[in-house]
Amino acid sequence: MNDASVRLGYQPRLLSARDVKVQVSELSSAVLDMVQVKGRVSEGGPMELPWDQGEDPDAFHNVTHLWSLRGVDESALEGGMAALAQRLPENGWHVVRNGPDSSRNRNQEILATHLATHIQLEATFEPNTDLGDPRISFSLYSRFFVSAKEPGQ
Repeated sequence: MNDASVRLGYQPRLLSARDVKVQVSELSSAVLDMVQVKGRVSEGGPMELPWDQGEDPDAFHNVTHLWSLRGVDESALEGGMAALAQRLPENGWHVVRNGPDSSRNRNQEILATHLATHIQLEATFEPNTDLGDPRISFSLYSRFFVSAKEPGQ
């Protein structure tokens, strides 16, 4: 194992960033379906990002998708978090944590790992936000990988 592998705890694989983006996007959609709440979903898609802690920031990348669900009342979002916690395990996820986060507001947080892909999920229910509407914030991110060159690059 090289130094980066030791620090990460696994050997990053050679993968197509496009394929990883598709995986993260599909899992984001599946998570939204599990929440079973129809509201406003923020725009934007999965992004490929370099690892900022290595000597060569272009050596390893991951794909991250940040989005939120809002535009419905607090009780609907609270029910959505309960539905998500219940449905994750039956959809191939291991729930690592489901409880209050470390913020001053002690917002409910679900941390989970997709067993087949090792993609991580962080979902946080924020009933009282400084930005207005209550919301659930989601972050899905892949393991770090070595980005394979796409055809035509």
